[in-house]
Amino acid sequence: MSDVSANLELPYLAPSQAQKHVTHNEALQIIDAVAQLSVESRTLIEPTGTVESGACYLVPELASGVWLGQDNKIALWNGTGWIFLTAKEGWRAWVIAEALEVVMTSGVWITVEGQGAIETLGVNTTADVVNRLSVAADATLLSHDGGGHQLKVNKASSGDTASLLYQSNWSGRAEMGLAGNDEFSIKVSDDGSTWTEALRFDGADGLASGAAVTQGPTDITDGRLIRNGDGYVKSTVIGTVSQTGGVPTGAIVETGSNVNGDYVRFADGSQICTTTLTLDYSGTARLSGTWTYPISFAAEANTTGIVDLSDLNVNATPGPDEVGSVMLGNNSATSAVFWLYRLSGMTSFASADTCEVRVMAQGRWF
Repeated sequence: MSDVSANLELPYLAPSQAQKHVTHNEALQIIDAVAQLSVESRTLIEPTGTVESGACYLVPELASGVWLGQDNKIALWNGTGWIFLTAKEGWRAWVIAEALEVVMTSGVWITVEGQGAIETLGVNTTADVVNRLSVAADATLLSHDGGGHQLKVNKASSGDTASLLYQSNWSGRAEMGLAGNDEFSIKVSDDGSTWTEALRFDGADGLASGAAVTQGPTDITDGRLIRNGDGYVKSTVIGTVSQTGGVPTGAIVETGSNVNGDYVRFADGSQICTTTLTLDYSGTARLSGTWTYPISFAAEANTTGIVDLSDLNVNATPGPDEVGSVMLGNNSATSAVFWLYRLSGMTSFASADTCEVRVMAQGRWF
């Protein structure tokens, strides 16, 4: 038979034992200590100063002095010396210095959940000094206690990181948050070591940048989002065309009109002008007219004209069958001159004769 009890290790009285009161009183001291166990501290590595009789301490790891080698045991001062008690699995103690309860778990004292400052907490898994809160589950629910709920991730300074990291087999694949600055970004990786910043949102204006958006008007990389100004959206299909260094920077199509006619400009630099031009008497042999384009070309345009015989207005002869084709007298980047001649040997034009000609000019605006 053992000399001590199974749970509290209280000393038994031996048959015919002398001074039985000594053994009995020692057992009472242990019961007095561990029943409603309350300890002064769990961080003191060795006793200091005056210790009152009956005071208990939880001996931390790496203890020294008279507590050397008694890690995680209960140290009881009986007034003359230290008694070290080994706690069983599930024993609980109230730590006076921290106003919290701890429990003996797998040989170490762990803070009881739901009170004070818990150093680590593992739910169905083991927490550590880096991952102080660890959860192993199919899902984790954070719900509201009222109207809403916020999950807050805080960092100490701008250069630190506050983010959510998504891993595959413990290797990072995506990260979102404030990574090394104060602008929200999304990063991705295919190996956990080389990272690409796919999107970053400027904190001042909210504008986007990063590998997932176009890098300029000439960027035609597949899969990138078109940034306003780099490509075309509904608001820039019709508008004012423009270019920088031969690269379109404005709308796709620009149209307009004035007293000189109609025009259309395209983002690639093409330009077309049209109008109906009236040719007036310019001598007995011809009618003529000058067309100033409604908008200038970058160089001499390719200009043509067609006679509208129904609008040939001759007060006398010649008639429609006595006039030739419209001829281009000369042209430039800003205007063109058209002539309409009578056929050789036919009746001369009179001073009141006119003719309308449908004219068109094609070229480039840059």
